[in-house]
Formats: sequence, structure tokens, C-alpha cells
Amino acid sequence: MLVDSHCHLDFPDFAGEVPEIIRRAQAAGVGRMVTICTRLKEEPNVRAIAESSDAVFYAVGVHPLNVGEEPQEPSLADLVAFAEHPRMVGIGETGLDYHYDRWPHDLQARLFRTHVAAARETGLPLIVHARDADEDVAALLEEEHAKGAFPCVMHCFSSGRELARRTLAIGACLSFSGVAAFKSAEALRSIFDEVPLERVLVETDAPYLAPPPHRGKRNEPAYVAETARVLAERRGMTPEAFAEATTANFHRLFSKIAP
Repeated sequence: MLVDSHCHLDFPDFAGEVPEIIRRAQAAGVGRMVTICTRLKEEPNVRAIAESSDAVFYAVGVHPLNVGEEPQEPSLADLVAFAEHPRMVGIGETGLDYHYDRWPHDLQARLFRTHVAAARETGLPLIVHARDADEDVAALLEEEHAKGAFPCVMHCFSSGRELARRTLAIGACLSFSGVAAFKSAEALRSIFDEVPLERVLVETDAPYLAPPPHRGKRNEPAYVAETARVLAERRGMTPEAFAEATTANFHRLFSKIAP
């Protein structure tokens, strides 16, 4: 069994098709999916998708590109309260995104720290987004880790070797998306080569970043099998062995989900 550790089944790209998307994923050997909330106002919709299928769980957070859109700044208590739901299994996605520079960096960092505190309090994994902000992401995670450990995954990892090194040092997992299967991504695959197998997850970030042979089209959880095949070959592993390892990693990190 494979797991898609990060997708967005509530996005408009999948409107009216979610049951079929889930069926196709299961037919491709993807037995579990975590659909990620990026705005708190969307939590009811994301929760409903998770409640609709035994294969789907969900996470709650405010994406750094959405932090200025919340009616009021989410508190630690707000995030912790969501964790009471049995199918809510992660905090995020959160982090820093300087690529579009849509919101002030201090606002992004403040909300990032609130999410870290929620992960620490609940024991649920922090799901981190980092784009053009490697140094600040690493520094904030290291500073917060010094206050108390928390489980963590760097989602859709496509940053540099230094961020990989520093986040691995505080116990984070690295999740690889279809980007790692792009022909142009040899530098990223060379970083993947250095990540201990027990820290590797796979994901789609669907509807974005479809791996070959679907590149340029809408991504969906079934396609995580294509990414896993490329990465398994890179490690000299069979697809079955790689699936078994990454699924075991997923269950260690997302410990609220029974294997």
C-alpha cells in the first residue's frame, strides 16, 4: 500500500469528482490520503471529505499565502480544538512563502509559531511549506524545537540541501512530490539520495505538480505511484519495498492513524 501524505481534495479542480478520485487512488494501490485544509473557513468542507471515506484523513492549518485572509488571527486554542475530531491528523499546512510575498513576513512567522505550538501540544505532525524562505524556515524550526520537540514533515520538499540537513537534524521527515520525478530535478534527487529511508514520505500535492507521464495535467492521488516508482528505482528498491517503507514512515509520523 502507498499513501498520499498531502493532497487538496477540497479544491475546485476536483469538484463533483471526489468519490471517483478516491476510487482511482485505491485502484492504483494508494490506500490512504491526507487532504489538507489551507483556510480555516474551509475546514467543514475538508472534514466532510475525510468523513466520506475510510481512506481519507485531514489536516487543518492556514497556508502562509492565506494568512492575511482570516477574519481574525487563529489562536493556539482554535487549532487545538480541531484536533478533537478523530479524522483530523495533522497541523498545517503552515510555514513561510516569500516567492509571491503576498503577506508580511512577520505575520507569516507569527502564525507559523502558533501552528508549531499546536503541534507540540497535540502531538500531531506539523506540515511545513517552505518556498524561497529556507534560512528563515530552518531558523524558526530550530528555535522552536529548542523549546520542546514536535513531530514535523517538510511537505513537497524542493528546497536546498542545507534546509534538508537542518530539518533532518531536528527529527523532521521529508516528503517528496511529483517534482522529484521531473527530468529537470536531478539536483533534488541527489538530496533525496542522502535522506535516511526512514524519514522519507511521498505525496502528490494534488491538484498540482503531476509527475511524468502526467506532467502539465491535473494531479490526483493515484499518481503518487508514479513518483514512488521513480524514487524506488533511485534507491535500487522494488516498488513494493519502497511502498512498504514509506507507508510505515507515514504511520510513525501520523500516529493518530491506526496502521
